[in-house]
Amino acid sequence: MPPVYDPEAVKPLWEELVAVGIKPLTTREEVDSVLADEPKGSTLLVINSVCGCAAGSCRPGVMLALQHSVIPDNLVTVFAGVDTEATQRARELMPGVPPSSPNVVLFKDGKPTHALQRHHIEQMTAVDIANTLKEIFDQECSRPGPSVAPSEFEKIDPVQQCGSSIPLYPGN
Repeated sequence: MPPVYDPEAVKPLWEELVAVGIKPLTTREEVDSVLADEPKGSTLLVINSVCGCAAGSCRPGVMLALQHSVIPDNLVTVFAGVDTEATQRARELMPGVPPSSPNVVLFKDGKPTHALQRHHIEQMTAVDIANTLKEIFDQECSRPGPSVAPSEFEKIDPVQQCGSSIPLYPGN
């Protein structure tokens, strides 16, 4: 299935997550390797999006949360509207969690335990999201943080771009 948005145009919107140690998953198989094939430990999944709330609060909040002293074992992302099959597979592995983008979900041993969906994210600042995630990490995770050194984190300039300025994939 072709992407909705031009993958090159959205590249900066996932590169900032990569900068804090989050691994992009672009295929069903990659999603399965992390979330379905006998997963152990905690995994943070960010379903990324081109919308304004992803840029204004979701991604910055997730990035800030990963500076906490305790973080999930695995950090992954799929991009709704770009990594179509990967996003669909991730959603299949979250029964009872309605499709949403953006969406931030913590899995424990392959089962979703907490979700911040778009309707939550739209009402939260980046700091609110970070604080909520840090509380969840304290309860569910044991890996020492931060995900990247504070000196590296300070160099990241979050992308403030929304879907209205992202071109559609030319193949559509």
